[in-house]
Amino acid sequence: MLNTVLVVCVGNLCRSPMAEALLRQRSPPGLQVTSAGLYACSGAPMDPLAMALLHEHQVLTHEHHARQVTLDMLHEAELILLMEQQHLQHVLQMAPEVRGKTFLIGTWQNQLEIADPFRCPKNIFHNTYTLLSRCVDDWLPYLSQEDREK
Repeated sequence: MLNTVLVVCVGNLCRSPMAEALLRQRSPPGLQVTSAGLYACSGAPMDPLAMALLHEHQVLTHEHHARQVTLDMLHEAELILLMEQQHLQHVLQMAPEVRGKTFLIGTWQNQLEIADPFRCPKNIFHNTYTLLSRCVDDWLPYLSQEDREK
């Protein structure tokens, strides 16, 4: 039974908080979804453009504070989703033992990598949101309540 998902990007300001919010809204009840960054500026808020896009699409958000990924977070998560192949390699260098539960969020989109929209215009953020939304939807069958009860 899958109970915890950790979404990781670089700064935990744009991609991972957006994916976290999408997963929280679309996942079955009881699934704990969190996010962190490989090089996060701990305590920083979500990027305003990322927040605005989520609100524009009626995706519920919570007060976000960026946080640095830790070994404990990696060990506690039952599924770790990352944005880029480079992030996956970084996490596996930190904790090789998490290999079997660590994937690109774009796994089901031919190993799609989600580029960082940080400091880009709104249209780039919109593209990032669209890609993340599609990737999150691809993961939902694997997070369904039916699968979690087996």
